[in-house]
Amino acid sequence: MDTSKKMAAGLTGFASFLWLTVTAAVAANQRRLVFNPCITPEVESPRSTGHRTRPVVLRGKDGTRLCGWLLTPLVPGPRPAVMYFGGRSEEVSWVARDAGKLFPGMTVLAMNYRGYGQSHGVPAEIHMIEDGCTLFDWLAALGQVDASRIALVGRSLGSGVAVQVAKERPVNSVVLITPYDSILAIAKRRFRVMPIEYMLRDRFESIKYAPSLKAPTYVLRAAADDVVPHSHTDQLAGKLATLVADETVPGSDHMNIPYLEATQALIASFLTRQFAKPVGIPQLPVVEATAPETAPAQVEVGKEVGPAPVLASAPAGATMEAVAK
Repeated sequence: MDTSKKMAAGLTGFASFLWLTVTAAVAANQRRLVFNPCITPEVESPRSTGHRTRPVVLRGKDGTRLCGWLLTPLVPGPRPAVMYFGGRSEEVSWVARDAGKLFPGMTVLAMNYRGYGQSHGVPAEIHMIEDGCTLFDWLAALGQVDASRIALVGRSLGSGVAVQVAKERPVNSVVLITPYDSILAIAKRRFRVMPIEYMLRDRFESIKYAPSLKAPTYVLRAAADDVVPHSHTDQLAGKLATLVADETVPGSDHMNIPYLEATQALIASFLTRQFAKPVGIPQLPVVEATAPETAPAQVEVGKEVGPAPVLASAPAGATMEAVAK
């Protein structure tokens, strides 16, 4: 074998070794590529204008501790409600601060994912969907919540959570902020020469579930988005059977879009209109009685930031129960 052939063979071998090394590294660290847990609170002791604010602790079926915020309107009575699902690097205490502008007159539940904020555990798609459904059931059972008017709001990574929970539960409406078709599709775009399809566990394939959504859905895009290119949002929007509107927020990017007054006004306006429409009483999923595999899930409602709220007790048989901390 002449020198040139030896050199070519050597380069090919080195390239193969390098490809295998990088592929193995990506496979071993795929969870870090999808999730970037933020532990530090974005807002210390948040308080919303127009809401009573309390920290909430959820203990899931497997005992994992999830932490977040429950905000109830100052005006009593059954109110519409919103569940918020954050982004890949997001700690959700800011929602408790801005709820007065985002969700006026609405009960709000914003929980940090497993591994985010003060929540325990490790983030994973399967847990996010399971926790989201469990939280929905608890929220719908609260006496101060109108179960026929519960909306889901998901940002970026959380848009994938919102889509899947909306498929499983009778939600009133859905707001998707900088949504994607799937994390798998975005990963394929970034790692073109790697077998991502065989490596990625947490795929968040919203495009698969979009045609099944029955709730009116509102899409908000960032004007400049280098994280979720518009082409990926286009793919999802094309599959949403109940898409009401697809708008771009002027002057926004992937990071600042939820904090802008324009964004918050658009979300508040959409939800207010949706909640004002007459709706039937949703049929909550029927849970067959089975022997419990683990201890019942609980939600602990902590000390309020502001005036003491009046919280109705969860009815017997609810998936979780509200208890004083």
